[in-house]
Amino acid sequence: MSEKTVRIVIIGGVAGGASAATRARRCNEHAEIILLEKDEHVSFANCGLPYHIGGEIADRAKLLVATRELLQKRFRLDVRTRHEAVKINRGQKTVTVQCIADGSTYEQPYDKLILSPGAAPFVPSMDGTETAKGVFTLRNIADMDRICAAVTSSTDKKAVVIGAGFIGLEMVEQLVRRGFQVSLAELLPQVLPPMDPEMVVPIQEDLRNRGIQVELGDGIRRIVTSTDNAATGVELTSGKILTGSIVILGLGVRPNTRLAVDAGLQLGKTGGITTNQYLQTSDPDIYAAGDACEYVYGPTGESMRIPLAGPANRAGRLAGQHAATGQCDSTSPVMGTAIVRVFELTAAMTGLSQKAAKRCGLNARSVTIVAGQHAGYFPGASPITLKLLYATDTGKVLGAQAIGRDGVDKRIDVIATAMAFGATVRQLCGLDLAYAPPYGSAKDPVHQAAFTACNQIDGFGELLDPDSDLTSMQVVDVRTAAEVSKNPLAGCSDAINIPVDELRSRLTELDPTRSTVVSCGVGIRGHVAQRILMQKGFRKVANLSGGATIRARAAGPKQA
Repeated sequence: MSEKTVRIVIIGGVAGGASAATRARRCNEHAEIILLEKDEHVSFANCGLPYHIGGEIADRAKLLVATRELLQKRFRLDVRTRHEAVKINRGQKTVTVQCIADGSTYEQPYDKLILSPGAAPFVPSMDGTETAKGVFTLRNIADMDRICAAVTSSTDKKAVVIGAGFIGLEMVEQLVRRGFQVSLAELLPQVLPPMDPEMVVPIQEDLRNRGIQVELGDGIRRIVTSTDNAATGVELTSGKILTGSIVILGLGVRPNTRLAVDAGLQLGKTGGITTNQYLQTSDPDIYAAGDACEYVYGPTGESMRIPLAGPANRAGRLAGQHAATGQCDSTSPVMGTAIVRVFELTAAMTGLSQKAAKRCGLNARSVTIVAGQHAGYFPGASPITLKLLYATDTGKVLGAQAIGRDGVDKRIDVIATAMAFGATVRQLCGLDLAYAPPYGSAKDPVHQAAFTACNQIDGFGELLDPDSDLTSMQVVDVRTAAEVSKNPLAGCSDAINIPVDELRSRLTELDPTRSTVVSCGVGIRGHVAQRILMQKGFRKVANLSGGATIRARAAGPKQA
């Protein structure tokens, strides 16, 4: 607790700024704390905005985390909404502030300055994106209110969402909930681009099964408008027209770094404001937190922008404490843990995907398992697909992805926590996780993925990536004939079908000198068959990771 009188000016509220302000007050009752916010609302739950549009969060007031009046009364903060910081004068240690109501400006002195300007939605420069009526981005309460009004007044009940990231998918779900016919377009060939492509196939299939038009690998060319400049849809790069009077642009965000750049503060490789372990910028009296700054990314140790609410809140808290007292804990590396619900499915990830690891040049391997979210004999069991990525040399966990109907958050949170402590896959094997039939299995999906990885490391079972070229290999499908007939192994017309329970008695049908890959439904029986063949003199045997289920997603027919 400090009694030092210090003037702390904070630019931007919401997650980082509001957390910084309240923490600074709790740490220093004597500080003068001024919070500048250019918008009307200083602290709101921006992650909840789509759910109010869809009516799932009915009460708009629930989204206002802390009002200006509450912050002033409880924390004795000088909260100035609709006051925009337009320039930082480092030499004089002042901020030039413009009052939006009347356009007047004034100079606000500071001892410590905390930047939490956030990020702005990316709006491409093309016909109609900034001028046509009915075209929206979603970043704040005002955006939400405009979309709500358009949704309520819509007569055609058709909408187009551009961008299939987290916000885009949430908007698709909520617009469908409001009775809209929705089209979704994404420039990249998959939804949820941060994840590996085979992991998101169930979401793509589910969207289409619900009647949503999904256009992948096709970007936006222009907004199509009527004579009165109202949006009637979009034209994609391919020339295809998607119709709808409401167009939501969910194309990602760009950091608001203009103030920092104009003030000569250092930016990092990913375009965010550079900070040290205490969130100080290249000017030690200026801090940064939130979507505009860079953090240390745990899996690689490199600094990068990670525009998520959790890291912004935690960073703001530390920046506020250090500005108020001169000390705080070091900022922990961020894993980029994220989750989204898309109708009845949940997708989540932490750390690196396999494709991201390749881009980084990391020597990494992955395993994919499919297992029930709780004991299979207990009613209501449903599968989780879990992909675990680890360093080839050390076994250190580098990332995980999961998709399923229930229990996805639990598994990703467990792995994210383990990663924070530098865990290896071998250590995941020994985690003592809660088990009772309604909640999990004695061998949790986390354990099963770790066991599979350790088998690979220890030479008990080499895995082959599910999208591998199998044309030169001896492929043994160890499922039953009925299973194979119903769901043939994708991209492999000459697989030899020998059910695992018959394998020992039918070894003469196989060539032990050839490179062999075994496959089953999800990989479990494949591992049993692999161990049999390895101990019967077969020279090189691999198990197809995730079996026929994941093979179908990774190497099956591509949907345009």
